[in-house]
Amino acid sequence: MYKAKRTAAQKVRRRVGKYELGHAIGQGTFAKVRFAKNMETGDHVAIKILDKVKVQKHRLVEQIRREIRTMKLIQHPNVVHLHEVMGSKTRIFIVLEYAMGGELHDIIATGGRLKEDEARRYFQQLINAVDYCHSRGVYHRDLKLENLLLDTAGNLKVSDFGLSAISEQVKADGLLHTTCGTPNYVAPEVIEDKGYDGALADLWSCGVILFVLLAGYLPFEDDNIVSLYNKISGAQFTCPSWFSAEAKGLIVRILDPNPATRITTSQVLQDQWFKKGYKPPVFNDKHYPSFHDVDAAFGDSEEKHVKEATEEQPTLMNAFEFISLNKGLNLDSFFESDKKYKREIRFTSQCPPKKIINRIEEAANLLGYNIQKKNYRMRMENIKEGRKGHLNIATEVFQVAPSLHVVELKKAKGDTLEFQKFYQTLSTQLKDVVWECEDAAEHMS
Repeated sequence: MYKAKRTAAQKVRRRVGKYELGHAIGQGTFAKVRFAKNMETGDHVAIKILDKVKVQKHRLVEQIRREIRTMKLIQHPNVVHLHEVMGSKTRIFIVLEYAMGGELHDIIATGGRLKEDEARRYFQQLINAVDYCHSRGVYHRDLKLENLLLDTAGNLKVSDFGLSAISEQVKADGLLHTTCGTPNYVAPEVIEDKGYDGALADLWSCGVILFVLLAGYLPFEDDNIVSLYNKISGAQFTCPSWFSAEAKGLIVRILDPNPATRITTSQVLQDQWFKKGYKPPVFNDKHYPSFHDVDAAFGDSEEKHVKEATEEQPTLMNAFEFISLNKGLNLDSFFESDKKYKREIRFTSQCPPKKIINRIEEAANLLGYNIQKKNYRMRMENIKEGRKGHLNIATEVFQVAPSLHVVELKKAKGDTLEFQKFYQTLSTQLKDVVWECEDAAEHMS
């Protein structure tokens, strides 16, 4: 009986070409991102999965194709590398470098502000990456801590460069005209929607990031979006007393609300504070990428489509995946809470997966959530609008062993504090299901 269960579990792994897909690690408007393993090399990657129908509906096929081709040319040690692109009848699969060190955001959320030398090192790597991409006509438009990842050596990896630009291209006046980006990080000229220089707008976001690294909090914050935009437009911020005069001077020059007088990236590179302890990036041997996979991924030829396997049972999660999900390799903390994950929480259960998913659905319905369910994945959205819109939570059940499952709840949209409160309420209603869980109170900020 045990052997039969194990065999069944092994068959449910979802394969896309030579890659075996694991847990979800991200969710966006047009794409979801999953952890994956190259079965030929053993390397771990992240695969961004786009819905072809949705992309075609919004007439974004040619733009995304163009952006992917551009990204294949970006080969910088501080930018997440795009390995290859595959396509099936219904999906596009973008295979990306997997940054094992997690998000820089989590370091700040856990330990607060950084020491000046450490913040400067990350900022130097960020500016190097941004300057490199800008020199090739690629702009980010959504630079924020959550898009700054780390490798195992602690080096910065900027994600979504070029791929976040699902927007209008440069118009006849040489300026971009689409408002995008995260409100707290966005430049004043982007808010005003009068056209903006992509390089200068990205640099403003870099200035906000530097402030956060040194301060431990955002320079512009307000619950009211109009008040927030007014603060940004007027550059209404105050540097804390522990900022050095040199760091403060650089931040003030970057967070200049007038793009015409704002410092440029080339000027930042010459700044004395920036240059202290500077180490130029080390490039690997360049290789010239092929674009045949891009054309095949977007084409209609079934011969060139990658094969997908259907998943009907909980995804099997091995020990390595579970540990990497927790961004660490310490076996002692296998079931311990990881305080830095403010936006995702997990618990383990010895109940059958169907019972787990059904009990979560029952509890969420009672709490006023709309449910979308497919196999052992679920989307829950609060009917009532919260502080930052409708709270939306992605849930998935993973099998670690035949009688042990891990349940992951991840905030997809909405307010983090509301997510924590939801989990506290939900967990009290699932006492018959939960075996060990993280302490949500430890995640509260």
